[in-house]
Amino acid sequence: MQLSRDDLKRAYERMFLIRTFEERVEKEFSAGNIPGFVHVYVGQEACGVGVCFDLTDDDYIGSTHRGHGHCIAKGVEVEGMMLELMGKASGLCGGKGGSMHIADLKKGMLGANAIVGGAPPIAVGAALTQKLKNTGRVAVAFSGDGGANQGTVFESFNMAMVLRAPVIFAFENNGYGEFTGQSYACGGVSIAERVRGFGMPCEQVDGMDFFAVREAMQQALEHARGGNGPYALEIRCKRFRGHFVGDPQNYRSAEELADALASDPIPRFRRAVTKAALLRDADFDEIESAVQTRVEAAVRSALAAPMPDPANDLTRDVYVKYA
Repeated sequence: MQLSRDDLKRAYERMFLIRTFEERVEKEFSAGNIPGFVHVYVGQEACGVGVCFDLTDDDYIGSTHRGHGHCIAKGVEVEGMMLELMGKASGLCGGKGGSMHIADLKKGMLGANAIVGGAPPIAVGAALTQKLKNTGRVAVAFSGDGGANQGTVFESFNMAMVLRAPVIFAFENNGYGEFTGQSYACGGVSIAERVRGFGMPCEQVDGMDFFAVREAMQQALEHARGGNGPYALEIRCKRFRGHFVGDPQNYRSAEELADALASDPIPRFRRAVTKAALLRDADFDEIESAVQTRVEAAVRSALAAPMPDPANDLTRDVYVKYA
């Protein structure tokens, strides 16, 4: 499907919003305004935006510990996200989820997940809901090369194939499970070959290219929405930062980091679109200015917002009574 000018603007806005949000998160975390650990999505923007571009609010996604980018790609508001990261009462999860547990069910975002490989089993269940209700919608499970080693992920493959669940497994292979290289920790190396062993189609795609990811995802959606069962993508990408904010990355060479930065998906998108004369530099500049203003406003609002009240909020949403 050909992208319109508005589509191109939306894609760039989402990618640039992720980058700007994450860079500001790094700054606020370093200033002590965000508690806990933070894992940013810098460098992988084309993955999340390409996968989520043609999803609706009624399609589900399950995320990872590096989930801010997935949230934004799915349309979750950054204002509520920043409040949540800072642990504020008006955050998306009342300040109780934080960086690794943001969820927004109104947007079909089932939650970031600190459990490695935690999203696939949840997404299979969500996909079965869609199948049983005959909605024509899908569920997407984001995971990484580290998650690809988990037994629950293999069980999810098998169940999805047996029950022909409309689920798409999106493996963002950035080459590292925390601090360990995939070539060392992954037997057979290719995630796609592992997936195909279950009889499931899996395509390898350049995760630094929005257009390539989006095209592959369109094929996956056509397959899953058409009642043909699950599909998988091995999205090869490069992580610009360490595993967490503050990681010195002693396990990576300066040359490797420089090579990663040279493949930045955001200027790559801008160059391709301007070269094709589909958008002008002025269009991109306008988008970037609006995004920067929006993120700055979200930070100001979050810094000024009240913390939860322990007396009223400590046990709220923890216990549920069933009639």
